Amino acid sequence: MSYVLNDPADFADESVIGFVAVHSALVRRVAGGVARAQATPPGQVAVVIGGGSGHYPAFAGLVGAGLAHGAAMGNVFASPSAQQIYSVAKSVATEAGVLLSYGNYAGDVLNFDQAEKRLRDEGIPCRTVRVTDDIYSASPTEKAKRRGIAGDLAVFRAASWAAEQGMALDDVAEVASRANERTRSIGVAFSGCTLPGASEPLFTVPAGQMAVGMGIHGEPGIDVVPLPSAREIAALLVKGLLGELPDDITGAEGARAAVILNGLGAVKSEELFVIYATVTELLAEAGVTIVEPEVGEYATSFEMAGVSLTLFWLDDELEAAWASPTYTPAYRKGAVSAADPGAAVVAQDSASEAEAVPAASQESVEIGAVALAIVESIRDMIDRDADELGRLDAIAGDGDHGIGMQRGARAGAAAASDAVAAGAGVGTVLSRAGDAWADKAGGTSGALWGAALRAAGERLGDELRPQAADVASAVDAARAAIQGYGKAAVGDKTMVDALVPFAQGLSARVAAGEALAPAWVAAAVDATDAAEATSALLPRLGRARPHMEKSLGTPDPGAISLARAMTVAGRVLADRSTTEKDGK
Repeated sequence: MSYVLNDPADFADESVIGFVAVHSALVRRVAGGVARAQATPPGQVAVVIGGGSGHYPAFAGLVGAGLAHGAAMGNVFASPSAQQIYSVAKSVATEAGVLLSYGNYAGDVLNFDQAEKRLRDEGIPCRTVRVTDDIYSASPTEKAKRRGIAGDLAVFRAASWAAEQGMALDDVAEVASRANERTRSIGVAFSGCTLPGASEPLFTVPAGQMAVGMGIHGEPGIDVVPLPSAREIAALLVKGLLGELPDDITGAEGARAAVILNGLGAVKSEELFVIYATVTELLAEAGVTIVEPEVGEYATSFEMAGVSLTLFWLDDELEAAWASPTYTPAYRKGAVSAADPGAAVVAQDSASEAEAVPAASQESVEIGAVALAIVESIRDMIDRDADELGRLDAIAGDGDHGIGMQRGARAGAAAASDAVAAGAGVGTVLSRAGDAWADKAGGTSGALWGAALRAAGERLGDELRPQAADVASAVDAARAAIQGYGKAAVGDKTMVDALVPFAQGLSARVAAGEALAPAWVAAAVDATDAAEATSALLPRLGRARPHMEKSLGTPDPGAISLARAMTVAGRVLADRSTTEKDGK
């Protein structure tokens, strides 16, 4: 568990403040994360990495000379928002462009892709390389679906080295992609971890057992076996990695590989050395030449007890990248020349001034207050049910759905309140709530809820008093945004399984002449029934997909939270309808 904290909601932000204070000669704080203290040299591609907090030294600890130019940092175990990624990239970008690189998780993909599009729309060249090193998270035929773990370090090193050689963006991306294709990892875990402020572990491993293939967020492994000896652990890891060589490696005999033995938080250096003694022996027997091995903590998960082994199969260029000097807060190798003092960034990036509220009709302003009441009702529901939603998510996912929804709903409600106080119409109220929700929640659900609220706001606008048909159309716009960004369909066991019946039911009832409030309440019942029915489904998307059988019999937390949100929103509308009928 975490013993040192103030308000759990502030943990990630306060950690960054302290981190930057310690390493101010190397890094500076920027909106959305951290960047090198020195400006990116003109003409150099900027490498921007990122992911959720809770994995130090990934990601902030890997920012510095010879490694990343910036890191976008989400909340604990939640991807950074698209806004955070965009802000970090803008703070370090040059005319040469930006390479984005990160572990392959659904929320990260969604948010990094949105940030990449925004950068390109502004004329900043941008490419992406996702890290997919965990071989137990998907089969060889589905390598693109694999998640990234400690192999991130190898890919980030290759990309950053290529950038510092002065390579063009496409060439930097090629080197990083080749590094990813030649990186393979396996992880095992002996215990789970507890999020800051939580009273119960996010996930667990039975006492005296070892989970094979468990992810750094607690994603279930492929097997649970009795806890073996250190030698047996090493043999399992080496055998698994030698069993799947990169396509262009014909055999281990004579090959050269960098080795990363990573502790996940509670397994300390002396224990790692015990394992590594067997790792090096077994690789030597296989004819592998080890190049500059790394043993320590590179991608952690608070106090999670576990280890991962990474083999980074080298060619001449990748070996030069791996052996090159670097100097960051958490990773140092060789000698790095002092940066040009003239390149220092003197001023910290400051938040931009608040955007002015667009003009709105009085009718739209009145409905904006109703939208605020709905968002606040969702916030209150999430505050009440966050722990339950987290427990549902932990069964086959990473257990952070309740926490992420709580951050998002609180931020959305605060932004909606500010907009209403400034005289905004309903479109602006919903759009600003969506932007704040996405920015603070991060992760997949944060991005999708943010996109949905913004789409609904854009459909309603600030000029007219929306009628029932307009509201139904706005809900369908939100549905289209979620499916467009998330790519989920009915039956995939996601929030879409509740959202589609809700949107369809609302539209059908309104088209039949039913008033908005009763139509919404009835559609929320449809959504609730559909959400409960997801317990019989197997997930086809998201972190639960590789271990779908574990979620059988449990409803999808995203569908449940969506249905409950629509239910409490219906109560707001019903109460308002009753009040209007009473003439109050």
